Amino acid sequence: MALLTAETFSLQFNNKRCVSKPYYPRKALLCYQLTRQNGSTPTRGYLKNKKKHHAEIRFIKKIESMGLDKTQCYQVTCYLTWSPCPSCAGELVDFIQAHHHLTLRIFASRLYYHWLGHYQEGLLLLCGSQVPVEVMGLREFTDCWENFVDHEEPPSFNPSEKLEELDKNSRAIKRRLERIKIPGVHVQGCYIDILCDAEV
Repeated sequence: MALLTAETFSLQFNNKRCVSKPYYPRKALLCYQLTRQNGSTPTRGYLKNKKKHHAEIRFIKKIESMGLDKTQCYQVTCYLTWSPCPSCAGELVDFIQAHHHLTLRIFASRLYYHWLGHYQEGLLLLCGSQVPVEVMGLREFTDCWENFVDHEEPPSFNPSEKLEELDKNSRAIKRRLERIKIPGVHVQGCYIDILCDAEV
C-alpha cells in the first residue's frame, strides 16, 4: 500500500490552532484500517480529497469496491486530518446503516468549522447513528505514525516529541468536541484555526 511521508504526516496531522510561517494548506486526508472480526491481517490505505469528491466519499466507494463478505463482520477505523463536513457525515451514516456487517469509528486530528451549528449537527448525527467520532490522542497518532507512514527515510524531527506535541494539542480539541456533544448546547468559538488554512 502507498504510505505517507513523515513530512506529510507532520504537516497534515498538525493540530495547532494556526500554522506557523511558512504557511501551507492543511488538507483533508483519511487513513483507514479494515479488520475482519476473526482477527485476520488488516487492510490499510489512505485517501485525500480529489476534485469534487471528499476523502470520505472516496472511502465509501473504496470499501464498496472491495466486495466484502456480508456474512462476516468488519471493523473500520479512520484517522482524519479534518472531521467530516455535514454532507459527508450524512453519507457515512447512510453507508453504515446500509452495511450492518461494518462497524465504523472515526478519529479526527482537527474539528472542521466546529463553531457552525450545521457542522456540529453533522458530528452529532454520526455519534447518534452508532458511528463514534473522537479526537485523536497519543494512541491514535502513534498508530497512524507506525502503520501509515514510510519509515525508510529518517524524519527531520524527533518522532516521540512530535507525537507528544500532537497529544498535548489535542486536549483542548477534545474538550471542544465534548461540549458539542452536550444535548441542546450550541458551541460558539474562535475560527482562527480555519482561517489560517489556505485550503482543505
